[in-house]
Amino acid sequence: MTALQNVRPHAHYTVQLPRSDDFAFWRERARALIQCDIPPDKVAWVEPGGSGDLFASGGMRLPEPPADAPPVRASKRYLSLAKNAALHSDPARFALLYRLLWRLQRSPRIMEDKADLDVRRVEEFDKNVRRDSHKMHAFVRFRQVEEEGGAEHYIAWFEPEHHILRANAGFFRRRFASMRWSILTPQGTLHWDGETMREGPPAQKSDAPQGDPVEDLWRTYYASIFNPARLKVGAMLSEMPRKYWKNLPEAALIPELIAGAQQRESAMVAAGERDDGVRPESLEAIGEAVQACRKCPIGCLDNRAVMGEGPSDATLMIVGEQPGDVEDQEGRPFVGPAGQLLDVHLERAGIDRDRAYVTNAVKHFKFTMRGKRRLHQSPTAKEIDTCRWWIESERELVKPKLVLAMGASAARGMLGKTVSISKVRGAPIALEDGSELWVTAHPSYLLRLDGEARDKQAALFDADLAAVRERLAELVEGGVP
Repeated sequence: MTALQNVRPHAHYTVQLPRSDDFAFWRERARALIQCDIPPDKVAWVEPGGSGDLFASGGMRLPEPPADAPPVRASKRYLSLAKNAALHSDPARFALLYRLLWRLQRSPRIMEDKADLDVRRVEEFDKNVRRDSHKMHAFVRFRQVEEEGGAEHYIAWFEPEHHILRANAGFFRRRFASMRWSILTPQGTLHWDGETMREGPPAQKSDAPQGDPVEDLWRTYYASIFNPARLKVGAMLSEMPRKYWKNLPEAALIPELIAGAQQRESAMVAAGERDDGVRPESLEAIGEAVQACRKCPIGCLDNRAVMGEGPSDATLMIVGEQPGDVEDQEGRPFVGPAGQLLDVHLERAGIDRDRAYVTNAVKHFKFTMRGKRRLHQSPTAKEIDTCRWWIESERELVKPKLVLAMGASAARGMLGKTVSISKVRGAPIALEDGSELWVTAHPSYLLRLDGEARDKQAALFDADLAAVRERLAELVEGGVP
């Protein structure tokens, strides 16, 4: 009798996970269950301390997959997202991951469906976990304590939202390799003695020291580097939410520094202290600097800068006008309606968006309020020209062979002058660094049209992308951009 014949058709199986962050254990069990053809609604995933499932199989052993069971299919994108999503605090995350893995066996391309609810939820879990890890890297503050014999030990208290402690152990081990330190959290603790990493039980905030003399020096330093000319309260709160302030020694200074920022900024402007300086040396540095930019009125709105994304050595750079409302909320370029339409046309043309560097001529979302809605406003020529510093810096680092500017604002951002799309589209424009600029309409323009007008402009847009695809094939060895 085979293993599949041993599976009870109406049985429910409970998988008890040894740890809330044990993706490897979950993956092993999920693979076996898939090979035994156990559907998602017959499996309950229980974390440590969980209450189990009312319909569980009463201790019945999980089935073993047959020797001739087909391999389990899982795309690289699924595995990349699943590793982070498994660290999320949502108790239904393992069931979600198993359901999506089950569906992948029958629909291998489902991860490409941006409208699929399961896919979108896993993407959101991945995003939340990555953000929590980023906050942990930024806001863990060690306080020094002296142990018997005068040995120094540094202890930090942190309250993660998700199960990220063990996943980030390597980051702190590498960064503070020569220190003896402990990180205490409500989920567990990490202890590094310079050679060995140990894990410990959950802690309470009272277990951590409340301050040390070094913090006075840190507060003095923080106050001295605070630049009022680059202050954007909305962006600051987005990057450093108030919930983290209670564990940051410099947080007590923030309200006073914000209150005096306007007066200090006026004094700096009057003294002529405004200089872009040298260009950032990396895309990451541009991303950090652009968050603080407020050299035009758009940067002073309640929004945040949206940096470009894509390979740092991409052959193709795609430039749009500015982020929209969705992009501003998610912090990524071309993820709203215009971006989704762009993806459709890029795929139709045979251009892989993941291999292009995608950005905007203007980095902040310009809008006007109508009730509770934020309505798009086009940037002025001066605002586009002010933001050219960033797009030129990106292009200097990426060094694309071909730049596709979508819309008049994007074209001005690349050329420094306004051009007519109808007159320049469909042909290359030589840039000073030897690359080529191709100009087409912005996909949001297509969204505003209906009927025959939209069909006509969509055909022109497809023709422009097809020409770009052909030119890329000529520029790139092997003929694949």
